[in-house]
Amino acid sequence: MKRGLTVIAVLTVIAALAATGCVTQQPAAGWVNLFDGRTLNGWIQRGGQSKYSVRDSMIVGETVLNTPNSFLCTEREYGAFILEVEFQVDDDLNSGVQIRSQSLPGYKDGRVHGCQVEIDPSLKPYTGEPKNLLADGTPAPEGEPRAWTGGIYDEGRRGWLYDLSRNELARRAFRHGQWNHFRIEAIGDTIRTWINGVPAADLRDGLTPRGFIALQVHSGATAGLQVKFRNIRIHELAVGHLLDER
Repeated sequence: MKRGLTVIAVLTVIAALAATGCVTQQPAAGWVNLFDGRTLNGWIQRGGQSKYSVRDSMIVGETVLNTPNSFLCTEREYGAFILEVEFQVDDDLNSGVQIRSQSLPGYKDGRVHGCQVEIDPSLKPYTGEPKNLLADGTPAPEGEPRAWTGGIYDEGRRGWLYDLSRNELARRAFRHGQWNHFRIEAIGDTIRTWINGVPAADLRDGLTPRGFIALQVHSGATAGLQVKFRNIRIHELAVGHLLDER
C-alpha cells in the first residue's frame, strides 16, 4: 500500500511538472554507431558517381570528374535525433551532411533533397550576398572567405535556410586541414548545429520531419579531392526530448 502511494505521489509530481513544460520525454534509445569502421553496411549511394571507400576506420569520399553531387545515404530514416560526426575535408572541396533527406521517384527523377549541414572550407574571397558581418554588426573585411560550415542549406530544393553571415564565432570555428566535429540536433521542427562546440545554426523548419542521413561529395572540376568522416553516431529521441539536455 505504501509503495502504491509513493508511485501515485511521483506520478502527480511528474504530471504537475509536465503541465508547466519542465519535463519532457526521455531519449528512446542510447547512442548507436552508424558506421562500423570496416564496411559500408547500412549505407547506399545515390546521385553521382563519386567514390566512397573505407580506410583506417574512416569513410572517404573522393571527387570524380563529370558527375553530379554524390550522396552516401543511410538505409534507415530518422526523425528526432542528435547526430555527431567528425570530418576532415580538402580546402578545395565543398561537402555536407544531409539530414531528414529524401530521394523520391516523383521529385526530379529521384534527386536527393533535404536539409544539409554545410561543410564549407572556402578559402576564396567571398563577394556574394548576404554579406558576412562581424560580431559587433559591422561588415566583415572585404575579401574574407564565406566560411559557412555548420549552416543549413536545403539541397535540391529551397537553397539556403540558415547561413552564417551573422555568426562570426561559428565562421571562425572551422579548422582547416584538421578534424572537425559536428553536433546536430533535429527535434520536432527545430534544427540546431554546433561546429567544434560553437553554436552555428538554429532553425525552425518542419517541411520534412523524417528522412535518411547522407554524406555528400560535391561535384567539382578537380578529381581526387577528399572528404573524410569518422565516429558517426546517432541518438534517437522520443518526441519532446529536452533540447538543452546535453
